[in-house]
Amino acid sequence: MSFAPVHFAVGSRGEATVVTVTGELNVASYPSLRDGLLKFATDAPDGLVADISGLTIGDPALVSVFSLIAMRIGDWPGIPFTVVAGEPAKVLLNRHVVDRYVPVRADLSAAVVALDHPVRRRSHRVFPRADGSSAQAREFVTAKLTEWAVPELAEDARFIVTELVENVLTHTTSEPRLRLDLRRGVCTVAVADDDSRPATLLERLSPLEPGMGLKLVAQIARTWGCSRSWAGGKVVWAVLLSPPGTAGDRPAG
Repeated sequence: MSFAPVHFAVGSRGEATVVTVTGELNVASYPSLRDGLLKFATDAPDGLVADISGLTIGDPALVSVFSLIAMRIGDWPGIPFTVVAGEPAKVLLNRHVVDRYVPVRADLSAAVVALDHPVRRRSHRVFPRADGSSAQAREFVTAKLTEWAVPELAEDARFIVTELVENVLTHTTSEPRLRLDLRRGVCTVAVADDDSRPATLLERLSPLEPGMGLKLVAQIARTWGCSRSWAGGKVVWAVLLSPPGTAGDRPAG
């Protein structure tokens, strides 16, 4: 038995990245659709719209993939996400309560309007493959979080960025690319590289071994992960939360 694959066409509408999905959603294509949209999300910092009005739903139960995508995008990269669907697909999405997790609209204009754009601050910087890059990254993070009035996050963020930058320098041939985000009290430290091998949390065999790696990143952060990018390579990210009542808990101005 053969299955039709899914295909992606990428465009834009205002600030949003629009991915038009065609083909058939079935058991064989489910991973490709899920991973493809998640990869596009890493390169769509202002919002993602999935237009599935031309997608054939081979197995109705598999529409839950859009709930999973919405939850994953909510952690990283934390961008707004909506779906465009025709009437038959909308009925299925409603039946499987997908619209509880992601807005579903009948046309592209309505989907773009439905994107919830939280006020956010974002800053990028590429660091060289040099011994001083980790120190430069720490200084950059400290300066930005102070500027954004969340200095209480600086200590944890400095530790995380050190580990992520050092991992890039040690295990890849890439320059580490840092992205720092603050939105509604949620701060994300993300470092991208050109190596597609996923970051792995490893236990040290002895407390005398150098480096504490991703294990402490996982303990410090609210959540962390490794996402592949559609442009190639991967992004390793970690999320920190501002304490209630701090400046980072209010919309950034």
